[in-house]
Order: sequence, then C-alpha cells, then structure tokens
Amino acid sequence: CMLCRQAQVNPDACGEMLHQQGVRAHLLCLFFADGISARLDGAGGVVMFHEEVEYALEKAARRECFVCQQSGASITCRETGCDVSFHLPCATRGGCVTQYFGLYRSFCREHQPQQQVEVVPEEEPSCLICMDPVDSQPSYRSMVCPACQHAWFHRECIQEQALQAGLLRFQCPACRDQNAFLPEMLNMGIRIPFRLPSWVVQENVEELGERHRRCDASECLCPGGREQAEQEG
Repeated sequence: CMLCRQAQVNPDACGEMLHQQGVRAHLLCLFFADGISARLDGAGGVVMFHEEVEYALEKAARRECFVCQQSGASITCRETGCDVSFHLPCATRGGCVTQYFGLYRSFCREHQPQQQVEVVPEEEPSCLICMDPVDSQPSYRSMVCPACQHAWFHRECIQEQALQAGLLRFQCPACRDQNAFLPEMLNMGIRIPFRLPSWVVQENVEELGERHRRCDASECLCPGGREQAEQEG
C-alpha cells in the first residue's frame, strides 16, 4: 500500500487493496489519509484526484508514525493543534480512534472521544461477550452500552460482533437497543460494515448447496413416489 507501506494487514480495518490508475492502496487508507477526498463511485471503483494522492504521499514521507516510528504516516489526529500522525494499521495498537463514517476522522489516544455515561458498574464487571474482566469504567479497551448502561464489553469483542452482524443487525448484546447504541459505537471507532450478517450469508450458501429431494408437483408421475431421488438429472 502506498499510504501505509504495508501489505499484510487486517482487511477489516484497512479494506481491500485498490489498483486504480497507478494508485495501489487500501481502500480505507485512502479514506482516512489527510488531504485525499476519495469516495466510492457506485460501480465498484473510487473517485479520487491524483494531485491529492501525490501531495498526501509527499507530506506523509516527512511524518513519522508515533506507534511504529516509521515514516510515511498519512493520518494526523483531527484535534486542532495536534500533529500526532500514524498509519491506519497502527491505529489500534496506538490506542487511536478511527471513525468509519462521514468524514472518516481519526484521533490519537490523547484526544480520542470518551463515552459520556454516568454509570456505576459492578465491583468486578465482565465482558458480556467473552466473560473476561473489563475495566471498572469506560476506557479505550472497555466500553458500555449507552442505553441500558449495564452491558460491558471489550473493544475487540464488540468490534468482532459488529463485523459479524453488519449495520442492519448490530445491536447491544444485552438490551438489543440500536438507536443509541449504533451512533455511540460508530463515534467510538467501531467499524460496522454495511452488509448482511455473516450467519445469513452462510445460510444462503448452505441452501444453495443442498439438493431438493422431494417432488412438489400437484400430481407426481414418478413410479417410485415423491421421495425418490435420482443420482443425476
């Protein structure tokens, strides 16, 4: 990737590799990079201006990622006056928040958005998904549902659930709220892809592989009856 300078990255965080008009970059690296106004064109391609890409690469070459200490950091914290820069694949390791919607803003760990909830958890709260302990107050690693305020979970656990459920089915695993839960998770940097839930896709694939074994005609003419299955035809 021309922007993060890495090839083996998590596609759920960086998107697919794009090869278009001389540009080789992860889709989401393009969206998050400073100064690049890339957008989807509705036909599987990306609309972008090569002048912006070239300028972004020149600027990134002079900036060092605060996480890996390598040059080529194309993302800078959106907080006014902050010049902390990083690569998209390094964001999670550095405690950064990347918002996968709207303007695709990014924030360093010093300026990341905080959950504004007044909640007193149990003495030893645990993640509702993996059941391991979580922090006793909202933090980068530990999050709480803003609706019911008693469902706690790790960032990586709720992120995995978001990837599996997709935008239409993602909800609080306890109270099933979406109205407050979805915007809060997006704001806190959880990527919620716009796609069918993984279990629905799997069910459809399995159904395609199944063979229909019963005649549904109103009058079946098969000598062996409706349940007779041929090996071919």
